[in-house]
Amino acid sequence: MKRPEGFDPAPPPAPEPAARKARRSSPRPARESTGLTERPDRPEKAATARPSTGNVDSDARRALRRAKRERRRYERDEVKRFTRRSRRRRITWIVAGSLVAAMVALVGIAVYSPLLALKTIQVEGTSRIDPAELHAAIDGQLETPLALIDYGALTRELGTFPLIRSFVTETVPPNTMVIHIVERQPIGSIASDGGFALVDPAGIVIERSQARLPGVPLITAADDDTAFAAAVEVLLALPETVLGQLDTITAKSRDNVTLTLSGGGASIVWGSADDSNQKARALAIALAQNYPNVTEYNVSAPGQLTYQ
Repeated sequence: MKRPEGFDPAPPPAPEPAARKARRSSPRPARESTGLTERPDRPEKAATARPSTGNVDSDARRALRRAKRERRRYERDEVKRFTRRSRRRRITWIVAGSLVAAMVALVGIAVYSPLLALKTIQVEGTSRIDPAELHAAIDGQLETPLALIDYGALTRELGTFPLIRSFVTETVPPNTMVIHIVERQPIGSIASDGGFALVDPAGIVIERSQARLPGVPLITAADDDTAFAAAVEVLLALPETVLGQLDTITAKSRDNVTLTLSGGGASIVWGSADDSNQKARALAIALAQNYPNVTEYNVSAPGQLTYQ
């Protein structure tokens, strides 16, 4: 009868080989103590030297940083190279804008600053005009900035003075204006109702008086502007030596002008006002040689002087 499986006793172990048994029972040679725990069940491995990774990593990081810096420098140079024209244009605009702003500021200071306001008005060239009346007429411009002076109003104010022939203004920063005036110079007097009127070459009345002013020739001209203009032309041509001896001048027309000298009362037939400069030179020579022995001079024909 067969016995059930699992109830059979285990077979005896196989005998260990003699060689293994002898090797196990033989003593092991002693090892030098290395301070390390030895594991008898694992064969000893030969020690191998490993390279240090700390220096390698540091060099790599430095090289990486250097490469990044070089890359950034290269990119900046490229940006500068490609934007050079725009930067120049921007600088040009900035400089131009700064100059314009500076000019605007200077103009604003010159126009509105009280430091450049008119404080003093000087008048030069007057002898017949009363300075007090002149200043009273133009003092309204005081405290006005020099750039804002109303020259139109100044012209109107000075135009009320008949003795002023012309004027020129000069501004002297920071607060002074100089007015150079040319007064009308009398050339003769004209008899008028109630006295005499002192006139200039344009016929402008400079002064009126009851009596005739000494040393000023009396002009008698026909009621014609041409006749008065002829008399003025002759008077302007006469030298001072002759003009100082002249008493009257009569102009009936442009072609009929006569003069009378003071003192001896000699008369001069001038004729036409044409060629007055040539006639005046010939008359001056004749007067220097013969006056007052001659009572009449005739210079009506240029280049031919006769007297008696």
